[in-house]
Amino acid sequence: MTNAIIVLVTCKDRKQAQAIAQGLLEKKLIACANLIGRVESRFWWEGKIDHGKETMLVLKTQKNVLSRIITVVKTLHSYETPEIIALPIIGGSKDYLKWIKESVC
Repeated sequence: MTNAIIVLVTCKDRKQAQAIAQGLLEKKLIACANLIGRVESRFWWEGKIDHGKETMLVLKTQKNVLSRIITVVKTLHSYETPEIIALPIIGGSKDYLKWIKESVC
């Protein structure tokens, strides 16, 4: 097991995703951000099924900075309840995991 995690964040558009990724990188809270465009989301919101086109952020980071990431994302995000989900990285390339650790403060 490692302390590396992946954090998923859906954003209203690419511009918002870029701003969030840049803010997190500048604060050295993430090692890397992947922006995946044209994500179609379907979800329950305010008692009904809704849908939208979004951009997904896939963030590589360390578990110990997750609370700081959540704070930054909530500050830069336009959604009332943004998706911020952390998943453990249970293994992988030792060199890549070391790079994540060294890249995050």
